[in-house]
Formats: sequence, C-alpha cells, structure tokens
Amino acid sequence: MKRNSLFAGLLLAVSLVMAACAPAATPTPAPESTALPEPTATPEPMLSDIVDTAVADGRFTTLVAAVEAAGLVETLKGEGPFTVFAPTDDAFAALPEGTLESLLLPENKQQLTDILLYHVVPGKVMAADVTGLTSAATVLGKDIAIKVDMGNVYINEAKVIITDIETSNGVIHVIDAVILPPAEEASNTIVDIAVADGRFTTLVAAVEAAGLVETLSGEGPFTVFAPTDDAFAALPAGTLESLLLPENKQALTDILLYHVVSGKVMAADVVSLTSAPTVLGKDITITVKDGKVFLNDTVEVIITDIEASNGVIHVIDAVLLPPQ
Repeated sequence: MKRNSLFAGLLLAVSLVMAACAPAATPTPAPESTALPEPTATPEPMLSDIVDTAVADGRFTTLVAAVEAAGLVETLKGEGPFTVFAPTDDAFAALPEGTLESLLLPENKQQLTDILLYHVVPGKVMAADVTGLTSAATVLGKDIAIKVDMGNVYINEAKVIITDIETSNGVIHVIDAVILPPAEEASNTIVDIAVADGRFTTLVAAVEAAGLVETLSGEGPFTVFAPTDDAFAALPAGTLESLLLPENKQALTDILLYHVVSGKVMAADVVSLTSAPTVLGKDITITVKDGKVFLNDTVEVIITDIEASNGVIHVIDAVLLPPQ
C-alpha cells in the first residue's frame, strides 16, 4: 500500500515539472482590418467666364465678334453675375441681309452695344426661375417679355433652345433669334440720319444740289429708298457728275423724288405690295424673290426700317431711274 502511494506521488511530481517546462501559449494576433480607405472627392471642374465659354463653343462666333466690336469683352468677363440670352450664329445669319455688316461698322458701335446689352439681365437667373417671370429688366434698361407656350420659353419672339450653361460669372441660355430693343421715338429727320451715316455722302450731296433738304427735313412722313455711295458709283461713267451740274437740276430732282414714297411704309408693309406711287408721280414695282425684296425687278432692298422722326429709310443697292 505504501508502495502505491509512493508511485502516485512520483507521477504527480513528474507531471508538475513537465507542466512548468512547457512553453507559454502565444496569443493569436487579431486579423488586420480589410476596410477600404475613404475615397478622395473629385474636385469640381473650374468654370470659365461668359466670354471664354462663348469663345470655346462653336455656336457663338458671330456673337463673340459682336461683343468684341462693341467693346464689351471686359464687361462680360467681370464679376457679374449676368444672365445672357445668347443668339446662335444661325440667329445672326437670319437677320435681313446687310444688317449684321452694318452693325459691325465703327460708326454703328452704339447701336450694336444697345442690341447686345438688351440680351443681358443682371443676376444669375436659372431656367427654373425664368419660367416664373413674365418680363425681366435688361442691362440696357429696357424690359424683355417672357412667355411659356406649349412647354417652350420665348424671350420676346425668340425661342430658348438650350438652358443653364453655367459660367463662373453667371449663366447662358441659348436663343434662336436676335432680339432687338424697342425703337425710341426718333428725333432725327431723314436728312439728319443720311448726313450722319457714312454710306450716303453722295445721296446727301445730290439732295443738296437738287434743293430738297428742306423738303426731306419737313413733317412728312416719307419713305425713302436710299441708294448707297456704291450704288451711285455704279452708274455709267460721267452720269453722276453730269447730274450734279446746275443745268441738270430738274433731271436730278426727278431721279431723287422717284426714290420717295409718301407715308411711312415699313418693311412688313412693303413686302405685301406689288407697286407704290412715288412723290414724282410714277410708280415703282415691288417683287419678293427668295425672301429678298426688289424694286423695279433689279434693285435690291438690303437694309430696312431705319426710322426717322419724319419717316423711314430703306437702303437699296442701285439707283432707281424713272421711266422716260
């Protein structure tokens, strides 16, 4: 019995020694986190100003040229904000023939500036706000009318075809026509306007030689189909010089009065006529071909509706000669 107890004690001692010599348990490391890093936010692209945006867009080359000619580049690159109703190149091309070329002349800079400023509204007016308006004051100081018809937005009669082109200093809405400011009450007579316009120096000289200045400065109203200097220059050699001689005053007077119609006949009315009696007492014929208006079949009306206090001027590309 003692022997068994001794053996059991020895076995217990050996077990304790082995336990003491066993290596300590190594803790299992926690798995590394597999969470993905937070994505870096993509910076918003830098917006260009109104002018640079228009330059970069191929639809506004004429508008950009007009802004440059009017000296408005710095203004429209300014802080703003501005809302620009921008006519496309096609919109400018739809103006009556010769109108754009005339507006780009240095002597017509103020008129061009007025037209461009009539397309600009102070502030940044997004499309959602435009549709809630019936009118808006332009930088020119004259209001544009705004209407919604069948889901389309119109500025005066121009349709808004693209909206909300955002820029660093405002917003651009694209329109399909050039909008023209309402005409102010004209204070200059037909003669005053012809004198001030560099295209009519020969016509003015002829009016003076014929003694018609007082007549065409009178109350009227008159409609004058005004030949340009180039039109007079295209007469056969020596014709103009002969007409300006004192002995040919009556012939010159007859030719000039053949360019004048009594009353104020605007372009919209001219196209509905087939003829018109002149102050000379002889008719001119009127025809419309391919959207162009011709007098006596061959003389084209190239610019219309230059309003005067005593009538209106339409510009023509040749001199009308009365029938013999």
